[in-house]
Amino acid sequence: MKNILITGCNGQLGNEIQLMAKEHPEFNYFLTDVNELDITNSDAVNTFVNEHEIDCIINCAAYTAVDKAEENEELCDILNHIAPGYLAKAVESRGGCMIHISTDYVFDGTGHIPYKEEEPTCPNTVYGRTKLAGEQAVMTGCKQSVVIRTAWLYSTFGNNFVKTMIRLGREKDNLGVIFDQVGTPTYARDLARAIFIILKQGITPGIYHFSNEGCISWYDFTKAIHRIANITTCHVRPLHTEEYPTPAARPHYSVLDKTKIKNTYNINIPYWEDALNDCIGLLENN
Repeated sequence: MKNILITGCNGQLGNEIQLMAKEHPEFNYFLTDVNELDITNSDAVNTFVNEHEIDCIINCAAYTAVDKAEENEELCDILNHIAPGYLAKAVESRGGCMIHISTDYVFDGTGHIPYKEEEPTCPNTVYGRTKLAGEQAVMTGCKQSVVIRTAWLYSTFGNNFVKTMIRLGREKDNLGVIFDQVGTPTYARDLARAIFIILKQGITPGIYHFSNEGCISWYDFTKAIHRIANITTCHVRPLHTEEYPTPAARPHYSVLDKTKIKNTYNINIPYWEDALNDCIGLLENN
């Protein structure tokens, strides 16, 4: 039975993986967040990985506050770059493997066709630069590594765009949302399902892209969220990016090409609106 270490288990993806782990008793799981394992401490990481005989690490831990990262580059770099390198080297020393979650922010978002894995990276934020450095640390530190870049993550857990738009839609009469940034939402449960497919099939090392299918603007995404959640009293108006300035630049185009992960692991990826229906259904039922 393989021993799987999951870091960042209290985040959106970590929680979804915990739920899905119940469907996969063929693995033995070690669920950790900062209270159980400080991944920024190399000695602590090495001790944990060796004492528990870890065969594979799924690293969901990260500094994801994109705007705050602009003023906290050192902490962001430690969590997104240095710590993943510690994890990779520790599991490599045992001949193990690693699945590491990255982001569309490794690109600057000036493209106009879906980004493939081999295209040149060009991050223009602290978050993007540190996540790219983390990818490189993982691939260098552990030969049997899969890096999965994702985007616009949401779930029934934690704080995210979907839950925020439902709350604001029920609280406000008017809402302005960016219409000139286009990407693809990712339901964390679908990403968790893909991770388990990779675990069961075995690691084919490399960088992969994963989000749901299709593409949409934040404005249109909000309109869909309100329609599905039956919110009819809030008027949503489109905003230009310059009308909503943020410390970190957002990519105008961050659609990811998923051909590689679909072909390598024979993964069927749901359409974004079908996934959104599933998530909101769970939110409403709970």
